[in-house]
Amino acid sequence: MQNFNAIDFETANSYRSSVCSVGVVIVRNGKIVKQIYELIQPEPNYYNYHNIMVHGLTQDDTDQSPVFPKVWKKIEPYLENYPLVAHNKPFDESCLKACFKTYGMTYPDYEFYCTLSASRKKLKDKLPNCQLQTVSAYFGYDLTQHHHALADAEACAIIAIKLLD
Repeated sequence: MQNFNAIDFETANSYRSSVCSVGVVIVRNGKIVKQIYELIQPEPNYYNYHNIMVHGLTQDDTDQSPVFPKVWKKIEPYLENYPLVAHNKPFDESCLKACFKTYGMTYPDYEFYCTLSASRKKLKDKLPNCQLQTVSAYFGYDLTQHHHALADAEACAIIAIKLLD
């Protein structure tokens, strides 16, 4: 796959609609051509301790941020009807769908691929696990900022370029 959009969400709490950041990496002809990172005011707008410990974002970081529809309006033109790719597609796809539903937006049935699933199929005998940091390291990407939405989306893009052909 040479043309796709890698995506990663971080959430503020246990609600999938509570996305507080998004990273999108645009890949065209097998090369990263654009990276987008946005903070988002989550819905519902509160943070669980566990989520803060995972990604480090707090309500202070996003209180002045736009809500999801405004952020998505900026991102959507770059997607160009190419598929979305995520490492653990069920999570990121469910976040996207939950945000569309929460804000009464029509979900356009994005085509989604999963690098976690592809990693499990193609690398299970080569790696101790198929977590994002493990697989990205296998392909030479240093994921020192794990759980930063843009770093995770970039790692996913690198994995997808290598695995989803």
